[in-house]
Amino acid sequence: MIIDKNGNISIITQEKFTVVELVKKLEALYPKFKNDNLIITLTSLESIPTTEIVEFLKISKIHRGDKYSFVIVTDKANLDEIPEELVVVPTQQEAFDIVEMEEMERDLGF
Repeated sequence: MIIDKNGNISIITQEKFTVVELVKKLEALYPKFKNDNLIITLTSLESIPTTEIVEFLKISKIHRGDKYSFVIVTDKANLDEIPEELVVVPTQQEAFDIVEMEEMERDLGF
């Protein structure tokens, strides 16, 4: 797991863990990231079943409930099967765009 910081955005890149292991590690380290927008990059995985993407649902709901963005980056998942509660985009640039847009919405009180 590689952790990069860009302003108030923490970018967590999965390298060796399975998605389930990554979610467990993320939950354990969550206090370190709870005040940042999170981008989870899973582009190194060959394929990601929807059942594994759903593992992020709990932590995503908590994080988004605290008014921070939680975006997953992968082009290997079937986006039509992803629950609406999760934000999944195919590129990191789109993830940054989502975070920027959500921050504007929060600033405007939406």
